[in-house]
Amino acid sequence: MTNKISEDDIRKSVADNDVRFLRLMFTDINGTLKAVEVPNSQLEKVLENDIRFDGSSIDGFVRLEESDMVLYPDFSTWSVLPWTDSRGGKIGSLICSVHTTDGQPFTGDPRNNLKRILNEMKEMGFSAFDIGFEAEFHLLKLDSNGNWTTEVPDHASYFDLTSNDESASCRRDIVETLESIGFEVEAAHHEVGVGQQEIDFKFDDALTTADRVQMFKMIVREIAKKHGLYATFMAKPLQGEAGNGMHTNMSLFRDNKNAFYDNNNKFHLSNTALYFLNGILEHARAITAVGNPTVNSYKRLIPGYEAPVYISWASKNRSPMVRVPSAEEINTRLEMRSADPTANPYLLLAACLSAGLSGIKAEKMPMDPVDCNLFELSQQQRDELGIKPLPSTLHNALKAFKDDQLIQAALGDHLTQSFISSKELEWSQYTQTVSDWERNRYMGY
Repeated sequence: MTNKISEDDIRKSVADNDVRFLRLMFTDINGTLKAVEVPNSQLEKVLENDIRFDGSSIDGFVRLEESDMVLYPDFSTWSVLPWTDSRGGKIGSLICSVHTTDGQPFTGDPRNNLKRILNEMKEMGFSAFDIGFEAEFHLLKLDSNGNWTTEVPDHASYFDLTSNDESASCRRDIVETLESIGFEVEAAHHEVGVGQQEIDFKFDDALTTADRVQMFKMIVREIAKKHGLYATFMAKPLQGEAGNGMHTNMSLFRDNKNAFYDNNNKFHLSNTALYFLNGILEHARAITAVGNPTVNSYKRLIPGYEAPVYISWASKNRSPMVRVPSAEEINTRLEMRSADPTANPYLLLAACLSAGLSGIKAEKMPMDPVDCNLFELSQQQRDELGIKPLPSTLHNALKAFKDDQLIQAALGDHLTQSFISSKELEWSQYTQTVSDWERNRYMGY
């Protein structure tokens, strides 16, 4: 798990690395990483939780009359970014939780909310919720003005050996940069789509992994920019190509032992794992709103591109929503394949954990696993198996979210209302937009 870092460790690192600015980062309702940057002269104030900012300007935070917020840095997230400012000095970064001026954790902070659900997990006797994210992304070329295009720097496919193209060079640079700030990168390869990449880093506890995926996105974008490329985690950036998923590998631990493992059960899954799985499946439609939070997300969740469309599970089969990878005891896990990297990782993990814990409490076994390609079954066959579809639009996912009291409770009142307001506005703006496809299709009517 995460190494302990003290105030003195940070002071020493600032001095040793010529750190001139401190970047204090936090996450808004939409999963966007925000930051307050201060000079190193403010280091002691940073260490004493004495840096304030105006929360009224952040999506989903507070109203103007309640604007003052305080940043509480998590020292374990300290890193020296591997690039310099304009004068050659380094930038140190810390991921923070947001508190009110009276020192209370702010309920509108997604990171605080995940910590709340993790505490509920510990009250049930579990010690850790371990997560491995697989966040895919696309690399795109820039135009002469430095703006993104839909032109890709490669036309490779899954695991293709591309030693000298722009994508491979950029991907290696990203890996080395991640390792320089403490990531343990397990694999890096080309994905199915043109220009599509995947870099996997070692699993860890839920809060650490959520923090790391936010850092990961920032590093990927920065390094891509240095290579004259644009990195996007958009779910479906290129029509007719594979979309970007963020497969979410989950396991619960009790007393440092994997509570999902049972050598005597089928697939080596314990009853605890099966109950947890059933909780995920029962709340899958509402979880989809959180795990696939953009209009564009639903252009990935369609048949033909390996993304799941139906609420089901299996072992080796990759068409269902949840897969059980073959693994030894410590790595026994559930892999939810539906989420994409536009999801706020703190909200996604809070929703998944709450759903899973509710399943454990209910002690109800999931439906039978699916051993066939769901995309090849007829609607009648899927109905006979009791397999229901995931929402096909953000609008339908939001309706499911509004009908699911458990997933709303997983986010809490403040975040729930902020999430609904943000996504309803996004859907409204989308429905009012007239696209080129519509003009080309209907202009002659």
